[in-house]
Amino acid sequence: MKTVFILDDERAILDLISKYLTKEGYSVETFLNAEDLLKRIEIKMPDMFVLDIMLPGGMDGLELCRHLRTVTTTPIIFVSAKGEELDRILGLELGADGYLTKPFSPRELVAYIKTIFRRVDFSNEAPSLIEYGDLKLSVEERWASVNSKDLELTAKEFDLLSNLLGNINKAFSRQELLDRIWGYDYVGDIRVVDDLVKRLRRKLREAGAAVGISTVWGYGYKIGE
Repeated sequence: MKTVFILDDERAILDLISKYLTKEGYSVETFLNAEDLLKRIEIKMPDMFVLDIMLPGGMDGLELCRHLRTVTTTPIIFVSAKGEELDRILGLELGADGYLTKPFSPRELVAYIKTIFRRVDFSNEAPSLIEYGDLKLSVEERWASVNSKDLELTAKEFDLLSNLLGNINKAFSRQELLDRIWGYDYVGDIRVVDDLVKRLRRKLREAGAAVGISTVWGYGYKIGE
């Protein structure tokens, strides 16, 4: 049974989300502040986080997401009243896997969670260790290296490299990469894919990698011949 940790400062929202997720067979734990959640993950790490952004006092959801990404790759979904495009992009760039704007349907959140779990489960079926040229990547342990030197990547940079490296010579369209990395419900600008590729290319180049990401003009990107 997968476990979901939910953080929101409104008890009514916590109870509503918890009710729907429990009905779908998930184990749910709820938190009213970030500090209690941080104490809990010292003992137990969930399979997914659902986080509000605006929290009274202390650490907000963005700060919490930034911290969580230093200790875990567990999927994170933001639920927030802040629905501007820049807010969504900031949340996703900090490492979140999804973003829903309040008010939202609990059924929509359940569908979103199922989609992300399917994507995670699919990636877990991929080879645990991928090697190509001077690149090496562990899907299970989520690390990558160039010539045996660790490559420091964000969660989404790793997901991009994992998709490309796990499918040598396959050209991915920008839309396909957007769906795989940000999720099928992402409604932001598709140019976030290009920005992510630029950042990963820079890191590969700075690490001295001989393998690079090729542009398939008018379509997308690939690694390979």
